[in-house]
Amino acid sequence: MWNLVKFTAASFRRSRRLSTAIPGPSIVHKRGADILHDPWFNKCSRRVSILRSIKDKIISLNVSCMFSFNLLVESYRSLERNTHGQPYGTVSLAKWRILNRLHDRNETLYYRVLIDNIKNFAPIIYTPTVGLVCQNYSGLFRRPRGMYFSAKDKGEMMSMIYNWPGQQVDMIVLTDGVHQIAGENLQGIGIPTGKLDMYVAAAGINPQRILRVMLDIGSNNEKLLNDPLYLGLRQPRLEGEEYLSIVDEFMEAVHTRWPKAIVQFEDFQMKWAFETLQRYRKRFCMFNDDIQGTAGAALAGLLGTVRAQGRPLSDFVNQKIVVVGAGSAGLGVLNMAIQAVSRMAGNNDSTARSQFFLIDKDGLITKERTNIDPAAAPFAKDPRELEGLSEGANLLEVVKRVRPHVLLGLSGVGGIFNEEVLKAMRESDSSKPAIFAMSNPTMNAECTAADAFKYAGENIVFASGSPFENVALGNGKFGHVNQANNMYLFPGIGLGSLLSGARYITDGMLQAAAECLASYMTDEEVQSGILYPSIDSIREITAEVGAAVLRSAVSENLAEGHGDVGPRELGLMAKEETIEYIKRNMWFPIYSPLVHEK
Repeated sequence: MWNLVKFTAASFRRSRRLSTAIPGPSIVHKRGADILHDPWFNKCSRRVSILRSIKDKIISLNVSCMFSFNLLVESYRSLERNTHGQPYGTVSLAKWRILNRLHDRNETLYYRVLIDNIKNFAPIIYTPTVGLVCQNYSGLFRRPRGMYFSAKDKGEMMSMIYNWPGQQVDMIVLTDGVHQIAGENLQGIGIPTGKLDMYVAAAGINPQRILRVMLDIGSNNEKLLNDPLYLGLRQPRLEGEEYLSIVDEFMEAVHTRWPKAIVQFEDFQMKWAFETLQRYRKRFCMFNDDIQGTAGAALAGLLGTVRAQGRPLSDFVNQKIVVVGAGSAGLGVLNMAIQAVSRMAGNNDSTARSQFFLIDKDGLITKERTNIDPAAAPFAKDPRELEGLSEGANLLEVVKRVRPHVLLGLSGVGGIFNEEVLKAMRESDSSKPAIFAMSNPTMNAECTAADAFKYAGENIVFASGSPFENVALGNGKFGHVNQANNMYLFPGIGLGSLLSGARYITDGMLQAAAECLASYMTDEEVQSGILYPSIDSIREITAEVGAAVLRSAVSENLAEGHGDVGPRELGLMAKEETIEYIKRNMWFPIYSPLVHEK
C-alpha cells in the first residue's frame, strides 16, 4: 500500500506558527465564488472567510475542512487497490491525473503535499511519468498552464509577454517540443510543468513567479499532424534562420520585461540545443538542462565512483570512461568530465581526452568517420591511439578491449547493455566498476538494476536515470540503486543563479554545483555504493548546491545581488551564511490572508 506522510489541518497551522517567513496579506481583485474557483487563492483545506459584497453585506463562506486532501488520499488508495498488476504507465498516468486535479483546485495544498511526499510524487510529476504525460497530452488536457508561442506569433511576442498577468517572473522553463532521447515531437507543455513543479518543491521558487513556455515551431511527426486532437501547429518544423529568429524574438522579449529571470532550456533538438546554448549563454542568464544539468549529475556520480573505489578524487584523471550516446546529454557529460580532468591534470587537454571513448548508433567514433556531427567531432578518437579497435567498433568490442572503469549510457536505447556487455565489465581494470544506465524513461534505460548486478557482478556501482528498486544480493545484502537524475542539480543551479543575481551561468558555476553534490555523501555511504542522497532531503541538497553556485558567481565577479542584498554583502558571507541565505529565500506553501483591493 502506498504510504502518504501524515498531513492534517493542524500540521498546516503548526507549520505556519513555526515559519520564520509569515507572509503578509495577498491583495486580490476577485470576490466570493471567483476566489473559490481560482486554484491559487482557493483554501478548500480549511475554514476560510471570503469577503463578498452583496448590498454592502459581508458573507462568510465555509469550505469543508480537509476535503481536498482526504479526497486525494482516498483516490490514491482506491487506485492502488483497483490497478494491481496493470502496466506501470497506465497506473502512473492515473496517479498524475489525481494530482493534476488537486493542482487545478488548490495550488497551495498541492505544493505542500509535494514537499511533504516528494519521494513518492517525484516519479509522477517528473521522471519517468512526465514523458508519458506529454505523449498523451491531447487526451489529458483540461486547462492551460503557462504560455504557448507559435511560429505564427512572430512579431507579436513582446506584446504577448507584457500581457502575462504576473508582475514578476523569476524562473522560466522553455521547450520547443522535441524529446532529446525519443526524437519525437511532444505535445503541450508537460515538460516545463514537471520541471517547474520540481523547482517549487525542491528549490522553493514562488509558484506565482514561474512561467512555463511551449515554443511551437511545427512538427514533422505525421501521426500527430493527422491526430484530430493534436493541440500544436499543423505545419512542418521551421529550420535554419527562420527557427533561430523565433527563439531570438522570445529571448529578447522575456528579458526586456524580466531582465533577471533565469531561463532553462529543456528538450531541444540536439543541433538546436548546442546552437542556442552557445548563442545565448553570454547574453542572458540561461542554461540547457539536457546538456549541462545531465552533465553535472553524471559528473557528481563519476567523482563519487572514484571515492567508492577508495581512491582520492585526483585519480579521476586515470578513469577510463566509455560513453554510449552522442546526443546533447552524452556530449554534455563528456564536455564537463573532460573539463574536470583537464583542471586536475593541469589544463592538459590531450591527457584529459585520452581516457574517454564515445559510441553512437554506428559504433566507436573516430577521426576516420566521414560526415561526423560537428558537436561530436572534438571527442573522436585518433585511430593511432586505438590498439585493436577501429572506426565503428561495436559496444562489446570496445568494452572488452578498453576494460573501462565506467560504462555510461545516454543512448535512449533500452537494453543496449545486454548480458554479454555486462559480463564483459567483470574484466574492468577497476575493482569496483561503475555502470550508469541514465536514459529516461524506464523503458529506455540501457539495462535494469537487477541485470547489472546479476551479470556484471555484485561489486559494482550502479546508477540510473529512472528509479529502480534496490537489488537483493542474498545473505541480507543489497545492491544500491542510485538515481543519477538532474533533479539533484537544476533546482540549485537556478536558485543559486537567481539569488546571486548572476549576469550569466558559467562552466565554473556548474562545476561547483556538481562537486558540491559529489561531496554531499559521507565516505562510509559512498564506499557502500551510495552516490546520491535520498530525494527526501532534496530541499537541503538544493540549498547546498545553490549556495555553491552563488559562491562561484561571487568569485567570478558575476554576482550583481538580489533584492536588498547587494554583491558586496554576498561577497562578505561565509559558506554557512550563504546556505542560510539560500534557505531564507525558499518559498513555503502557507495560506495568506486575502484582502480585496477596492
